[in-house]
Amino acid sequence: MESGKRLCCQALWAALWLLSICSGVPTTSIDTEVDPPDVYNSLWINSTDIAMETLRTPFVKHMKLGDLQSDDYVNFMIQDINYLVKVTEMLKEMTEKVKSPKNLQEFFKGRYESYKKFAQQMLKQFSLNAVSEIKPIPAMEKYLKDYKDIKDNDKPIFFAVSLLPCSRLWIWLANELDIGYGNAYFIWKKNNMYGNPEKHYKKLLNSYLKTPEDIKRAKEIFHQQMQHEHNFFAAVTAA
Repeated sequence: MESGKRLCCQALWAALWLLSICSGVPTTSIDTEVDPPDVYNSLWINSTDIAMETLRTPFVKHMKLGDLQSDDYVNFMIQDINYLVKVTEMLKEMTEKVKSPKNLQEFFKGRYESYKKFAQQMLKQFSLNAVSEIKPIPAMEKYLKDYKDIKDNDKPIFFAVSLLPCSRLWIWLANELDIGYGNAYFIWKKNNMYGNPEKHYKKLLNSYLKTPEDIKRAKEIFHQQMQHEHNFFAAVTAA
């Protein structure tokens, strides 16, 4: 009896196989589509060690404790204003340089308008007309130099990559920083804990960074700029 059932099943499968050949429709199919790599998130994941080191810098730790010297905070913010103005100037160059493709042009235009607005707000807040009298500390000087080198020597998409560490790190630090409203530096946390860099960067980077060479270069730049961010936080106060 069992033997008869097996023969019946075999005959049925043979009939289906013949039918698939005649109709040109395979009996089974294999989905070979592979999701594209998420370069946007892999850049961050590969540099989380630097983020953790930045969280442990004296500057950030003293903000958390609420006993960061006010001079250190003001010096930090003055350096950051110089950074904002200088990067805004570079972004303006990129809006003039990149005319296509359209989404990359729009990215630089959007980032330029955003940085320009924020830089103007910070200048007004600190009663500054310009940054010509601000002398960058060595850590910031090297950071800005590498920005310029990327702008001048790499493909435009890599300048977009170079901007991302600041956006992602500051939001992450602000959300990791466990301080409440009574802390004098709660204002720094509040001003930096919101934002959505993914909205501006993820689709753009994932669509342009596809070859192993481009992904490697993007990782190098992201890691380098993350290290500059760490060095900036570490240089402001030494104890």
